[in-house]
Amino acid sequence: MSTPMLDREEYIEQAYLFRVYRERLEENVPAQEILTQVREEILATTKLPMAIDFLSGELQLKGKVSEGMGRLPHYFTTFQSFVIGRAEHDESKFDMRLALLILEREAEFKTNSPHAAGLFMYQFECVSRNRLGYETGMTAAAADPFYNEPWRDWILKIRRQLGTVDFADLIYMRSQQRVEEIRRRTKSPAYEPSFPILFGVQEGRIARANKGKDPLYMFAALQRQLGYPVVPRPRPPRSSPLFDPPVEMRFQRLEARIALLEQEGKGALDITKFYKPEEFGSGEMN
Repeated sequence: MSTPMLDREEYIEQAYLFRVYRERLEENVPAQEILTQVREEILATTKLPMAIDFLSGELQLKGKVSEGMGRLPHYFTTFQSFVIGRAEHDESKFDMRLALLILEREAEFKTNSPHAAGLFMYQFECVSRNRLGYETGMTAAAADPFYNEPWRDWILKIRRQLGTVDFADLIYMRSQQRVEEIRRRTKSPAYEPSFPILFGVQEGRIARANKGKDPLYMFAALQRQLGYPVVPRPRPPRSSPLFDPPVEMRFQRLEARIALLEQEGKGALDITKFYKPEEFGSGEMN
């Protein structure tokens, strides 16, 4: 069952849900409590409060939000469930806060004159940058109701070509820029391709300029030149100590004391290692 397109106010409230969920997770608020709180804050004229009630119940039963989202295909897209599911996977290194930020920006994009090309590039970069898996990721993206049939067919087709065909070439081949170049080269202004054109002239020019390069450069150019949505980036690993040096030393002392108490409780404390060696004078004692 495909997800129908939602009203603009639904996407506004979805973006709010994902933002508040992320912010309160950072404050160490339990997920169940977050859903209970935000349910009262969401606009009551939308369908989201009912969806949150269902998610809350699924979270209590199964401990995962993604499974509840997957059981609401009339409200949440397959891609939304896929992103949250990757973050909830036991062996995944994909952070839940990053997943929520991705969905927040996607929902915000859908509230402001969205277009299929921008949505696809956003979803593809999310999958690529976070290594979520092209096969399942592109299948989930293709199910988004924002895409028409030509878009869905193309997305499902290229998922098997990724890695063997330059991604910039895939974009260029379906752009109006390529059509214009063929018309000029062949002097045939009436030329029309046998397949649907999905990208405009500007997208085609940017794709052509980035052939053979890292696709991330093309994504950045589309964001700079055409205002495509910016994909959140994973946080870099911490390079500085978690605490200031004086605080760190106090923690180490506390840990040492706790270790001693544990040894004493087990009857395994050897106090002789704390004795200072006897210091004798240079002369012998009679």
